[in-house]
Amino acid sequence: MTADEAHELHNAMRQFGIPGAVTPVDTDDLDCPWVVLDEAGQDVTAYVLARVAAACRNRPARGFVIAP
Repeated sequence: MTADEAHELHNAMRQFGIPGAVTPVDTDDLDCPWVVLDEAGQDVTAYVLARVAAACRNRPARGFVIAP
């Protein structure tokens, strides 16, 4: 993913509470592809993209949330 897509994904991850670090493959070149790494340094990009997509689909389109 590009740097712009990584920024959008990072925002969605924060919004939905999905853990992971969005980072460039080559830290010296910010124009290179970006990935999501877990705490162990494993590439979990595909997993995170699927979780964000599922969270976006399950989000209500409109309405109110009333807290008790």
